[in-house]
Amino acid sequence: MSVLDELKWDSDGLIPAVVQETETGEVLMVAWMDREALATTRESGLAHFWSRSRRALWRKGETSGHTQHVDGLYADCDRDTLLVQAHQDGVACHTGARSCFFTRLEGGALHQTAGSQAAGPRAPGAGPAMLDVLERVLQSRKVERPAGSYAAGLFERGEAQICRKIGEEATEVVTAALGGEGDARLISEVADLWFHTMVLLAWRGIPIRRVFEELARRHEEKSR
Repeated sequence: MSVLDELKWDSDGLIPAVVQETETGEVLMVAWMDREALATTRESGLAHFWSRSRRALWRKGETSGHTQHVDGLYADCDRDTLLVQAHQDGVACHTGARSCFFTRLEGGALHQTAGSQAAGPRAPGAGPAMLDVLERVLQSRKVERPAGSYAAGLFERGEAQICRKIGEEATEVVTAALGGEGDARLISEVADLWFHTMVLLAWRGIPIRRVFEELARRHEEKSR
């Protein structure tokens, strides 16, 4: 018997599906799947769900363009809940937030996370997830160009200026490393270099996951 045969559907023939961003582990949303939605998701590689209000199959992003590209489907130990790991184009929530989970429970009250409509729940202050947060901020700055924003100013000046800044920051990394300026200085300069490199990627419209994919491909080749 396969895992598919062991899934426990409710009385309406549905099973809850938790959607998680593959690269960061961020929980994006929860929806329902029926057998057709699960089969279509597996066949197409795009997340499909069952709408209980419309009584119809729907594909995530069919109207908004915020498609979910599925990387993996998992059943929990009780076989009554699914985990969908996916790459989210744009935002997951209909409110415009990255994630549907931006309302925090505190002392019995509900509190909406500051800036939740733009970015969703707060990511950890440090770690790989920070790159995902930074990428979303840069995408916003590229479009909105708020006054006083350093990143928006770079976007205003264009690709040549962004590339010049990357060259300057690369030189400062080398200077900090070889000039005996200490680890703290080196860390600061590397952060500057990474930031400006991500600005260039955002300018070109290249998602950072493409860089991760290239690193993974190289690692796989060298591991053979």
